[in-house]
Amino acid sequence: MKTIRPRLRRSAAIIAFAAASALALSACTAGGSAGGNSDAPKVLSVASSASVTTWDPVRSFSTEAFYMGNVYETLLMKNPEGASEEFTPGLAKEWSVSEDGTAWTFELQEGATFHSGEPVDSAAVKASIEAAAEYGGASFIWAPLESIDTPDDKTVVLNLSYAAPADLIAAATYGAWIVEPSALEASKDDETYFEEGIDAGSGPYTIDSYKPGSEVVLKAAEGYWNASNTPFYSTVSVQITPDAVTAQQMLTSGEVDLATNVPLENVQDVADQIGAEVRTGNSPNNFVGFFNTLRPPLDNPKVRQALSYAIPYEDIIEVGAYGFATQSHGPAPKGIFPYSEDVPQYEYDLEKAKQLLAEAGVTEGLELELTYSSENPNSTRFAPLIKDSFAKIGVNVNVKGMLWADQWAAARDNPAEAQDMFVVLYWPTYSDAGVDNLSALFGSWNGTDKPFFNLSYWNSPEYDALLAEAAPLTGSDREAAQAKYEEAMDLLVDQAPGFFLYDQQAVQIVPSGLEIAPYNENYPFTTFFASIKPTA
Repeated sequence: MKTIRPRLRRSAAIIAFAAASALALSACTAGGSAGGNSDAPKVLSVASSASVTTWDPVRSFSTEAFYMGNVYETLLMKNPEGASEEFTPGLAKEWSVSEDGTAWTFELQEGATFHSGEPVDSAAVKASIEAAAEYGGASFIWAPLESIDTPDDKTVVLNLSYAAPADLIAAATYGAWIVEPSALEASKDDETYFEEGIDAGSGPYTIDSYKPGSEVVLKAAEGYWNASNTPFYSTVSVQITPDAVTAQQMLTSGEVDLATNVPLENVQDVADQIGAEVRTGNSPNNFVGFFNTLRPPLDNPKVRQALSYAIPYEDIIEVGAYGFATQSHGPAPKGIFPYSEDVPQYEYDLEKAKQLLAEAGVTEGLELELTYSSENPNSTRFAPLIKDSFAKIGVNVNVKGMLWADQWAAARDNPAEAQDMFVVLYWPTYSDAGVDNLSALFGSWNGTDKPFFNLSYWNSPEYDALLAEAAPLTGSDREAAQAKYEEAMDLLVDQAPGFFLYDQQAVQIVPSGLEIAPYNENYPFTTFFASIKPTA
């Protein structure tokens, strides 16, 4: 058995939030302590676009994750890239894995309790994971799970049908929250059980009140078990504010202390206005494009390579992301396994593009259609740049913005007659882009059923074989898995069924009077309020 014995500490602070068009966590004043009375309630006011589709922690698979990480806890927390340790203990204090990667043992924290006062024991963990695997919104992440053993009240053994990274799965944003068993039982056949704002977690906050589409108020949990993560703010009041400009105005006027959805183009101006620091970090979001490999001449790798050289990557980053991005190294976003800067990139080289087109026998007059989601302002800004650049090599591109649902349906319904190029913003469900991005986006399509996300319709047995070797190694030998995944990504770049634009950065506006930790790319839709406190 390989045993992991982490130092028993919580990260000083973890803040995360992601939106489809821009990632911005903004902060202003040090927040609402009344007067100078240290005993007075301390209120943190927040403007967020995050709505609540369900308060059910098992069925949750949407933007309510913004709140969930404050009310519920996972066995482990995945630390951001560059941290000294890969994980921080959550409800598990220690964990180990068998040599073959199929048995994971978690030792639970002593004294951990739910808000009800009931202990967080092995029976609760077993019931929570089994519920997530059976009917969870992200149930598919537990596909490797075969059975769960509970040899005593504080020991949980996850038995897998094949080697898999149960540590990453147990630390996921969705499908891994541990829930008080009586609430699980009550909610299993009643999807409305949690909807009045009932909570059954063990986290630092409880749900105090909820006005659908308007407001969420969280209260610090009485008797919270983890003294090292006790919240500074006794109340967090979140105003649900879908309009980013309104959120910006609320922030700059001092109406709120934090705003998670300030327009990306205004971040520096807002920071200057309130005297704050702008920080950037990894996010799990990246922009990927697909070439329709069923359509001549895009069925020729040399043509796809040519077009990849004709994409103005730097300009796309400046226009699409206002500079808050880095050019992608394949489909794994920066900071998420198995990202590697050793994976090659295409440079912007029009002469090379013309040369390759000529070698492929493609003369001027090639007509292509590129589709993108019109709801995404980043794509709306940068798609015309591809059209303009391709025109310089004699390729005419019809750029077509579509509602996401229509774009996706058109691409899946009739691949042979679908778009030539498809642009999408994508992120992994949990911190393993090997089993998600690499497989979902480019794993071979069988040619009969509707494709799901492989909208290049590419089929490569060689690529599939590399993924099949890499996936089980992730649970037993992560370095070996990394090497196999890098081989697969090298093949992707060489064969160019898709084009890899940029990894979007998270942006934080951090005031001098507020302590906020760097963004954690592993929890893109969650803000952990217990970690926020004034600097003085």
